Amino acid sequence: MKAKISFAGPFLWSLLVVNAAIAADRGAMVEQLQLPAGFVVEEVVAVPNARSLALGDNDTLFVASQVKGLVHAVRDVSSANPTVVVIAEKLRFPNGVAFLNGDLYVAEMNRLLRYSDIESHLDEPGEPEIIVDDLPGKTQHGWKYIAFGPDGKLYVTVGSPCNACNEPDFGLILRMNPDGSDREVFARGIRNSVGLAWQPDTNVLWFTDNNRDMMGDDEPPGELNKAAKPGLHFGFPFCHGINTVEPEAELAALGSCDNSQPPALELPAHVAALGLAFYDSEQFPPEYRSQIFIAEHGSWNRSEKIGYRVSLVRLDEAGRNAVSYEVFADGWLQGGKVTGRPADVLVARDGSLLISDDKAGKIFRVSYDAATLE
Repeated sequence: MKAKISFAGPFLWSLLVVNAAIAADRGAMVEQLQLPAGFVVEEVVAVPNARSLALGDNDTLFVASQVKGLVHAVRDVSSANPTVVVIAEKLRFPNGVAFLNGDLYVAEMNRLLRYSDIESHLDEPGEPEIIVDDLPGKTQHGWKYIAFGPDGKLYVTVGSPCNACNEPDFGLILRMNPDGSDREVFARGIRNSVGLAWQPDTNVLWFTDNNRDMMGDDEPPGELNKAAKPGLHFGFPFCHGINTVEPEAELAALGSCDNSQPPALELPAHVAALGLAFYDSEQFPPEYRSQIFIAEHGSWNRSEKIGYRVSLVRLDEAGRNAVSYEVFADGWLQGGKVTGRPADVLVARDGSLLISDDKAGKIFRVSYDAATLE
């Protein structure tokens, strides 16, 4: 009996210490984040290198990553006790996830995989079906972002494998059927897009793009783009933003800013805008509805860091034009120290906003609570 008591005491004490440390870490992370009045933030769950997000039919959040080739599923993400399981490992940069008709699609560098009826097999998903195995992909910007459009087709980003170069088979958004057939180029001239979203009322595609580096702290601008039709060229590598001409003469000669599609909005240089989402729910106040949230991963090629936040882009009443840009959630950058890097945003079914953070390895939830204003 004494041996049993002597084991249980230190064991239980160590559990209390570990749990207290986890709680303190969660509290410290949440405490530093700043939001507009009435909004509250909480940590939902820890997921290593949490990147792109997709939501299943049964409250399962699928979380892609880059390191270690892992894909996670968060069961009951809206509940008080979500649980995390690994559903895929040893994949090659599985940055993209999308969900359609019960199936999970995962994008690697060169392949698209499908896990059928995934929410019924989270513990034993089995081997996926290979949908496509010949996607353009090189290490730099080779990770893919994928999403299903309102037309039922799968859209796949293909980043340019360089800082600035002329690679016609890259810098694209591809479009195809869910089985990989009828593949086509939907848009060109895109250096590195890691976020796609369709406007609910118009079904127009909006997407982020990260322009080249090594042009100074404030050039070139980042981009929020919209593609109302297929076949548009968005300027890379000869034009960045609305009218910033590429400094390398050989690339600048490939085209003109006047003949390319300008962005819907220029974003601050180097904020690294990744995932974006239209707010299409009713939990937040009316002034946020149909507006765009963007995860800003944060700068590396800048003397003073910028980004590391979630921004808000407001549209005009018709929803056609971006008219303002502001910081919505901030605090991942503290006195030059980076504690987290938002990578994607997703509107949950309860109307809250989920944010993935690949540096901290966490999923956050932002909710609106009018009672906090009293």
